This record gives sequence, structure tokens and C-alpha cells, in this order.
Amino acid sequence: MRLDSSMLTRRSIIVGAALFFVGCAGNESSGGEETTDDENDGANDTDPPNGESDGEQPEADDTDEAGSENGNPARGELTDMGDLTLTSPAFADGERIPEQYGYDAENMNPPLEIANIPKAAETLALVVDDPDAVEPAGKVWDHWIVWNVPTDLTTIPEGWDPDDATEGTNDFGEVGYGGPSPPDTEHRYRFKLFALDTDLGLPTETDADALGSAMEGHILEQTQLDGTYPA
Repeated sequence: MRLDSSMLTRRSIIVGAALFFVGCAGNESSGGEETTDDENDGANDTDPPNGESDGEQPEADDTDEAGSENGNPARGELTDMGDLTLTSPAFADGERIPEQYGYDAENMNPPLEIANIPKAAETLALVVDDPDAVEPAGKVWDHWIVWNVPTDLTTIPEGWDPDDATEGTNDFGEVGYGGPSPPDTEHRYRFKLFALDTDLGLPTETDADALGSAMEGHILEQTQLDGTYPA
């Protein structure tokens, strides 16, 4: 059968239109699932939260909530806990300790005033150390370690020789107080006071680490007084 040209033209248009719509439907179906290279790159380049890089973890903090270092309450900076306070009539907190209290001077402890001791406390303990000694000496230097201080003692006098408390061994290798003696420049000295719910049966060979271990779980309140001393 012979088809004229007009019929062929109409049939060609119909077939072409059908193929066009089929092609459009296929592109829409696949286009919704495609992700461009730029989008992929943007997803991979997203920084982790808090500015940490992939695979990195924040450094562990060796200081616990109470401010002690490595779990030992006698170490590190103290965070005040409770109403217990420690002051000195010889120097204000953060100010210079008078020269006569230095190791190479009269080597006697400065006077201290204690207030707001909790009623539940059985004894007090005191640690004096020098955190600035780490660079010249390789460690925090312990100057005075005292425990079993009576709770009715609210004034520690200058040059105190305790009869009713026990002193441990400082880093000069001596029992009792060893005054500031910075070898290089001005250092900061921490007077750390603890109110305990018990007394401690420790020998005079006890250092600050051993005292701190014995105090664990017995601290009711604590406070810190700072002073400086020049080289």
C-alpha cells in the first residue's frame, strides 16, 4: 500500500514526540538520585564539631573536679570547697611573703589564720609547696607538710613548733618547715589547708604524696592561700 507524504509526516511527528517524552521521564528519575562532585566534596570537607580534626581526641585533664592533680588531693591547684578560709597577717593572697620567712633567712613559718572550720572536722592538714620549681628542680618542691592539726587551733603562730600536730619530711630532707628559696626568679608558694573527718596515723617520713593518698575520701573542705618570694 502506498502512503502519501502527509501521512508519513504525521506518523514521524507522533513517534518522535513519544520518544521525547520517554527520554524526559528517564532523565527525571535518574536526576533525583545523582549527587554532583561539588556536593560530595563539600560533604567530605565538613569540619568535625568543636574544631577537632578527624581521628584526634581532646587531651585528658589530669586535674579532677576539686583541683587535685592525678587524683592526689595534696597536688595541683586547689578549688575552694566549703567555707574554710586560710589567711596570713604577714601577706595578702597573691602578695609577696616577707623576706624573714625564707629558707636562707630566718627559715620560720609565717603566721596563719584559720576560719570557718566545719563542725564535722576531726583534724586539719596543711601542705606548702612551690609549683614554679618544676623547671629548675624537675618537680613541685614541698616545703611543709603538717597533719593532725587540732580543729580548735585557729591561729598558727610565726615559727610554730607544733606539739599537738605531726610534721612530715619536706624536699630539703628535713622534718618541719623549709622556707622559700627560689634558685632562679620569683616563685609562687601555695599554702593548702584541708579539713578532714579523721586523724591520720602517719610517720614523720611522710611526704606530700603519701599524705595526699591518706587524705583521699576524708576531705570535708579545702582552701588555698598563695604568696610569692623573690630569688
